[in-house]
Amino acid sequence: MEDRLISYGGQAVIEGVMMRGRNAFAIAMRSPEGNIEIHVEKLAKIYKSRLAKTPFVRGLVLLWDAMGLGMRALTISANLQSGEDEKLEGPALYLTLTFSLLLSIGLFFMLPATAGGLVERYFEWNAWWGNLLEGAVRILILVGYVWAVGLMPEIQRVYSYHGAEHKTINAFEDGAELTPEIVATYSREHARCGTAFLLTLVLFSIIVYSILGPMPLGLRLLSRLLLIPVIAGMAYEYIKWTAAHLDSRIVQALVRPNMALQLLTTHEPDLEMLEVSIASFEAMREAEHEFDK
Repeated sequence: MEDRLISYGGQAVIEGVMMRGRNAFAIAMRSPEGNIEIHVEKLAKIYKSRLAKTPFVRGLVLLWDAMGLGMRALTISANLQSGEDEKLEGPALYLTLTFSLLLSIGLFFMLPATAGGLVERYFEWNAWWGNLLEGAVRILILVGYVWAVGLMPEIQRVYSYHGAEHKTINAFEDGAELTPEIVATYSREHARCGTAFLLTLVLFSIIVYSILGPMPLGLRLLSRLLLIPVIAGMAYEYIKWTAAHLDSRIVQALVRPNMALQLLTTHEPDLEMLEVSIASFEAMREAEHEFDK
């Protein structure tokens, strides 16, 4: 079937799953009353723009939009769980998004860069070893972060819905019937996962930053900030390429670290979670045909 060639994606939300296609996205959520609530919207035009098809640029464009889309999906699911009186929207939503972005840049880029720069300065390490230490710290922070937040009961359920999302897409791409019992037999790992992108981003940053050589701490931090879009574009193209060549044993070996990290960010879902994920996927595909007219 032709639509199996489409790179469907998604993410877990609070008590639900968001699925994204080419024209639409759908969010299926389990309400506090136990019902499955569906929210469907047409995707922004940027997904079909020329920029979205330009190598290296498309990664940055789509990832920037996906951040907003991901936050919107999380907000919709959070509002369903909290009720009408505690909605997160307007200035509070944008403030939360801005704070999350700044915290992520500071934690995953500025802090490791500072550690590497100080070691180079006070221990007289050369730039190569300082950048290697910076990359190692970045990897430890990433792995430690996803492991630590996964200890929270609420996040454990989100990780289970993440697993449900992967299983549903894997089953669809294999041509299987989408029932909870059948989808449950599929892997909870997927080559195009956002977790894989994050690890690839970190690994590429070690290579790119090492090329820059030694520099003062202030310039070092500025370079880390300015090169994030460049490295993000490279990581996106790498993930896209590996996902398209998984029949190669070399590529299978290359993606093993990415797949391994997903063992932390995905848990085995129950059948009710799979029911929600399947409902989201089917609602998205129905909306795809509707908005494509």
